[in-house]
Amino acid sequence: MGGSSPCASCKLLRRRCAKDCIFAPYFPSDDPHKFAIVHKVFGASNVSKMLQEIPVHQRVDAVSSLVYEANARVRDPVYGCVGAISYLQNQVSQLQMQLAATQAEMICIQMQQEPTLPTQLDQDDEKALLLASSNNFINNIPQHFNFASTSNVIQDPLKRESLWT
Repeated sequence: MGGSSPCASCKLLRRRCAKDCIFAPYFPSDDPHKFAIVHKVFGASNVSKMLQEIPVHQRVDAVSSLVYEANARVRDPVYGCVGAISYLQNQVSQLQMQLAATQAEMICIQMQQEPTLPTQLDQDDEKALLLASSNNFINNIPQHFNFASTSNVIQDPLKRESLWT
């Protein structure tokens, strides 16, 4: 760093901060906890190696990711940030199920509140049904009711005589 105050990593490691310190741009002296947690989880040597292998324009994002993962590892030593991701995915899944159930309930309520209006198709179906049933009734009239004859004689199938003659 070369200035009056060493970076957070050099302070923690109790060493002199050089001008070309790889930690200085990413771990300022005013935030010592940031480096302390990364050092505790990954180690200063490993972090230094990682930062040297990464292009300079990506180092800020890499340090941010290291800090996030280190915080997650301190909270959950076994799963780290994967545990947090898994928890959040389960929460999203549960909320999606609740949303689907609520939407289905809303549809049911809407269907109960809407009056059922007959559609044009329903009216045409009713007319066709009435026409078919009336045709069926006319075709199945007993033979002794012969409306087509001009004589006013009811013909009984058993008795072949006219009642008016």
